[in-house]
Amino acid sequence: MHLFGRPKIPEIGVDELERLMAAGGVTVVDVREVHEWRQAHVAGVLNIPLGRLPLEFSKLPLDRRTLVICEHGNRSLVGAEFLMRRGFDGVASVRGGTTAWIASRRPVERA
Repeated sequence: MHLFGRPKIPEIGVDELERLMAAGGVTVVDVREVHEWRQAHVAGVLNIPLGRLPLEFSKLPLDRRTLVICEHGNRSLVGAEFLMRRGFDGVASVRGGTTAWIASRRPVERA
């Protein structure tokens, strides 16, 4: 469904994120700035800051589901919409973002 010409962006929670990552076959893109990503991030995610996504999205595989995460879930909605408009299928934003991941006491990496 579209509201005012904008697509409805699917959202998943951190439980679903963990399940999908464990099953494999997904690409997870963290759209936070590099300094935020270095402080703490979900292991195995790619860091492409939202402002660089238009320049770097072509590096992402089209044959895998793409999940987008940020700090709280706002920037990831923007990133997910951007990818959907460029033909990526199965795109979803992670509700609550890295903050929800950490609050659920799941492990993080630091760079």
